[in-house]
Amino acid sequence: MDINKIKTELINQKKSKFKGNIYHYSQVKFSYNSNKIEGSTISSDQTEAIFDESSFITKSDDLIKLDDLIETRNHFKLFDYMLDNVGNTLSKEMMIEMNKILKRNTSDEDDPRYNVGGFKVVPNMIGIVNAINTTSPEKVEEEIDTLLKEYNSKTNITLEDIVDFHFRFERIHPFGDGNGRVGRIIMFKECLKNDIMPFIVLDSDKTYYMQGLKEYENDRMFLVDAIKHEQDLYEKICKELLNFEID
Repeated sequence: MDINKIKTELINQKKSKFKGNIYHYSQVKFSYNSNKIEGSTISSDQTEAIFDESSFITKSDDLIKLDDLIETRNHFKLFDYMLDNVGNTLSKEMMIEMNKILKRNTSDEDDPRYNVGGFKVVPNMIGIVNAINTTSPEKVEEEIDTLLKEYNSKTNITLEDIVDFHFRFERIHPFGDGNGRVGRIIMFKECLKNDIMPFIVLDSDKTYYMQGLKEYENDRMFLVDAIKHEQDLYEKICKELLNFEID
């Protein structure tokens, strides 16, 4: 599959607002699944309605968290920001802007403990049961700088390089919240930038994805293989939706 065609159509379709295409699919699937992995209460149908109409109908007894609704819309803007910067070198400032876009107008933005618009100021961890420690706030910037320097110095980025970056980014866990979603949008961006099939981590595959992150230092290929599965799924959709030529 021609990755450049995927990238070009995502960018062009973003401008055209044409529905039912790979851009529309990617926006809805990415926002729903990436937010759902983090516990969002917004359904797939509701996500699509929010994208299409900026509104949706709930069941009478549904309880919808306002932050979930806001972050669903914010993720659409995050995806657009990623496309606007797809060819640019990954930077610390870009990461911070991604997190700011995702968390804008949420309750976290009003809580100084989350430090939206900057790196974390309060220690955090991954999970509760069998919790994984992350980088302390005072060392985040130094470790992010080191990670970016090493990654950006590579001449031929591979899928394995992108997955390794993601693992190290998640272990640093640089933000008060939104680390997973920023990390996954970065992987999509870097795949497009380096002519690698992009992918969306589905909530239905969350167990494999999380297990891959947890066991990465002992078995790197578990996470890589989980990601390759997601690549296959996204490639199949791309072949269906991009099977056309325009004169």
